[in-house]
Amino acid sequence: MSNSIPSSDTLVDALPYIDQGYDEPGVKQVVLAMIEEEAQRRKSTKNYLQNLEPLDLHKFETDFMKKEIARIERREKDQRIEIFDSSRYELNPPQGTRQNDPRAWELAARNSMSRLVEQQIRIRNLELMSKYGAEAWKKYNEDLAQMLAECQRQLLDLKRKVQEINWERKKKQTEAGEKLKILEAEWVALATKNFEIERACNELEKELNSAERS
Repeated sequence: MSNSIPSSDTLVDALPYIDQGYDEPGVKQVVLAMIEEEAQRRKSTKNYLQNLEPLDLHKFETDFMKKEIARIERREKDQRIEIFDSSRYELNPPQGTRQNDPRAWELAARNSMSRLVEQQIRIRNLELMSKYGAEAWKKYNEDLAQMLAECQRQLLDLKRKVQEINWERKKKQTEAGEKLKILEAEWVALATKNFEIERACNELEKELNSAERS
């Protein structure tokens, strides 16, 4: 039974904790028929996207975006973007006629100094990682453990609340079931008593009719 609040035109009279007779022959067919009848009166949710408007994939595209998408589809290069120059990461000496050019050797020397500084920075990062990396990783694992413990605590709290709701539902339904049994017994007693009174009245009426005829 759904836990959602029923609408004003829906009457939920099921007491699953105390209701009996679900295993009796024909009950399943009756329930399926009721579900099918309910499904016919409500919109299908199997394909909830079929009632939506078609998705417009170009709605938020600007003119610039449209031009760029068209350029990429044509596999054209963007002239505004310079091609990445990887020569600055190489340590090749001047070649050919540039071997006698002091400016070429100066550029090569500057490039080698840049590469040297880069390697020094990498070595420094490795030293820092070797010195502080283990502690930083331990702290990260401790934070993850705390997050896991908090998530587990929240999960247990939700399970506890769900269990309390189920217990409260079962308690209320059990109390309602006991009241229904008492009322049913009273109804049977009153119906039996009324039947006996009606039968006695019929017998008395027959006797009166017989006495009048005689």
